[in-house]
Amino acid sequence: MYLAANGRPDAPPRTPGARRRVPAVVLALGTVSLVTDVSSEMVTAVLPLYLVLGLGLSPLQFGFLDGMLGGATALVRLLGGRLADRGGRHKRVAGAGYLLSSLSRLGLLLAGGATAGIAAALAADRLGKGIRTAPRDAMISLSGPPETLGRSFGVHRAMDTTGALLGPLAAFAVLWATADAYDAVFAVSFCTGLLGVLLLAAYVPAAPGPPAAAARGPAPARTALSDPAFRRILYAAALLGATTIGDAFLYLLLLRGFDLSPALFTLLPLGAAGVYLLLAVPAGRIADRTGRPAAFLVGHLALLGAYGLLLAPVAWPTVVGVLALLGIFYAATDGVLMALAAPVLPAHGRAGGLAVLQTGQALARLLGAAGFGAAWTFWGQRPALWAAALALAGALAAARRILPDRTAAPASPVEPS
Repeated sequence: MYLAANGRPDAPPRTPGARRRVPAVVLALGTVSLVTDVSSEMVTAVLPLYLVLGLGLSPLQFGFLDGMLGGATALVRLLGGRLADRGGRHKRVAGAGYLLSSLSRLGLLLAGGATAGIAAALAADRLGKGIRTAPRDAMISLSGPPETLGRSFGVHRAMDTTGALLGPLAAFAVLWATADAYDAVFAVSFCTGLLGVLLLAAYVPAAPGPPAAAARGPAPARTALSDPAFRRILYAAALLGATTIGDAFLYLLLLRGFDLSPALFTLLPLGAAGVYLLLAVPAGRIADRTGRPAAFLVGHLALLGAYGLLLAPVAWPTVVGVLALLGIFYAATDGVLMALAAPVLPAHGRAGGLAVLQTGQALARLLGAAGFGAAWTFWGQRPALWAAALALAGALAAARRILPDRTAAPASPVEPS
């Protein structure tokens, strides 16, 4: 256990000579994520519209499908982390995930509106994301000093969010140019995703882990769960994840409140993405300096504020406020959670440990999405939103007591080559 030099928890002592320079691996992975997110967010932006308004799915069906697909990555996340740690094959495992997600766009083209085919294609996309996320985040965490992890993840997430910002714009442009032809969106998305795979192969260096240690040591999941600090982080993240209803539902609530046109609906994620882009790096720096647990909780407090605004009388300032608070939520939680957990994990089990955390959060969000969809269907949207807000408030109070005030000394990072 340690305290930071400035007396605050969760920030290890400064490494001599540590500078502000962002590691090259972070920038390369950020570029890959930027391009890949343009591809994925093109589909994400039109998906609720396509399924709920185009194919006529009910909120319950959509919530179950969205949550199920999020939870379907659970075992694959664990497998991806395990394979990446055994032999230091972070780049190859991550590349396989990026390729699978890209190919899933072809599945959407071939599905032809059949719900089963669409579900299979979406499952392939989520499985690809599940495979790649932990190895990618492990490469980021192993690329520089542990005391600057918040900044490194912030830079990566800012580049990733740039793609999320451009994706809905691209989807809007394609829909406008093709008179709402969803197949054209899927085709352009596939080509863009394939470009991301090529960039990974060409510009991201391999990140060799310590294969011998990984082969002799316990399984990464067992190693991670044996650490009390990691278990507390996992419990808090899962508890809060179960009260996160999902972006798609927030956008659908705004859509119904304003009776927006289908084309304009695809632009709603731009507001949240823009705020996330502006705040990701500052939020990471602040978390490094003041403590990552506090920043993580503040992010969920912003989400609670978004729920509250949706319960207020609908007005244009409400739309702006909801999108801004959603962007703050992601800036203060996404990369910060990885930066919070990574230092307590050994280098040889970093990808596997992060996969355990991401799996727990994904399974919790499955319950949250399905539960909110059921509540909306049977109770109506306002009672369901009140229930979600009260649950999140309770989860915040519990997570404040669960999260560790301090974290164990980090394992020495391995410099990718």
